[in-house]
Amino acid sequence: MLVENKKYHIPVLLKPSVDELVQDVGGIYVDVTYGGGGHSAEILSRLSGSGALVAFDQDLDAEANLSADSRLSFVRQNFSFYQNYLRALDKLPVDGVLADLGVSSHQFDVAERGFSFRFDAGLDMRMNRDTDLTAFDVVMNYDEDDLLRVFREYGELKNAYSIASRIVYRRKDEVIDTIEKLKSVLESLAPRGKFNTFYAKVFQALRIEVNDEMGALREFLEKSTDVLKEGGRLVVITYHSLEDRMVKNFIKSGNIVGKLDKDFYGNVNRPFREINRKPIVPSEEEVELNNRARSAKMRIAEKIG
Repeated sequence: MLVENKKYHIPVLLKPSVDELVQDVGGIYVDVTYGGGGHSAEILSRLSGSGALVAFDQDLDAEANLSADSRLSFVRQNFSFYQNYLRALDKLPVDGVLADLGVSSHQFDVAERGFSFRFDAGLDMRMNRDTDLTAFDVVMNYDEDDLLRVFREYGELKNAYSIASRIVYRRKDEVIDTIEKLKSVLESLAPRGKFNTFYAKVFQALRIEVNDEMGALREFLEKSTDVLKEGGRLVVITYHSLEDRMVKNFIKSGNIVGKLDKDFYGNVNRPFREINRKPIVPSEEEVELNNRARSAKMRIAEKIG
């Protein structure tokens, strides 16, 4: 029996997400963000003996949460590659795919991973520590234009130019290799009284760049059209506007920019049907128990054909 590790990560929108995902107890399902195993455990609890679950996670630490269940297959890999691995496992097409995006509580709470500005540690932020690019590399080696792009696009910071310029200027005389050094460099650029919000956006931008999170999400969504069978469910939980916008556009139109494809008669060609037009958000009770759920939004779609 697989048991979730709540110390590693408290699953967000647990029952609502699995309620929408599992429509056939004997089907094949995919959890592309295994983490602490919470969503996977709930999915397996709903499946019959003939059901199956394939779970993905690129973080080596997630493997420590695995326990024996013959219906579970685990792949330590980024979810952008999930179609190829599902094909190799002879699991295509599937009945449902779940993605709980963002950073796990474990990743935030382990100081040396460098995801949280609450601790001092090296600038790392890699979800897969087998990859080469770190936040240190971005801060110390990206040119000013690339830094501007990162903080403007991924942090949605109004003073992105000032941030990029300050980093380039200061790194000429010092090595910015720790969280505290980066915070010190940027401290005067934070709006008064909004230091935590400012640093959260800075760190979000660096983390997204280091892990190519938007690129991976785009590939994941685009491949879902071929991965899911007709009537299969796509359930995605996002934590910031960039992710949610991409998911919303894809479900609406079948592409990440939201451009509608119409036939000669003006009928819209789309691969998915929206199950919920407005995103589902956690209850006040859930947010009170798990503060990291406060920004979560869940969107659900069903494969049309």
